[in-house]
Amino acid sequence: MTSQSPFIWHELVTSDQKNSGEFFSQLFGWERKEVDAGPFGTYTLFQKDGSDVAGMMNPTPDTPGEGSYWHSYIAVDDIDDCAKQAISLGGSVLVQPHDVPDVGRVCIVADSTGAIAHLMQPAEQ
Repeated sequence: MTSQSPFIWHELVTSDQKNSGEFFSQLFGWERKEVDAGPFGTYTLFQKDGSDVAGMMNPTPDTPGEGSYWHSYIAVDDIDDCAKQAISLGGSVLVQPHDVPDVGRVCIVADSTGAIAHLMQPAEQ
């Protein structure tokens, strides 16, 4: 990885995309673009000057945590290796590595205290 920040994507999980979307759009001057996420419902992209800056989604059965919250994805070179390392270091894998079309591979791990990290191995451009 390069020396830039490994935090590469920010996402709001909320059961009320309408109200959360209106609030953050007005607060930050963002536009919203809704995308059909199939069985996951609507995924909203927040955009600034035509560029994607963050996302918003409904909770899913695999979503850790309760209530509405923001989380960030941390870029990794090899997500499968990171998932294995998390276990060997005493942590757990809450959501197994899986592909997200046109995005890359993602998973969710937790350390032994329950602190959660969302990982992403970005798709090769």
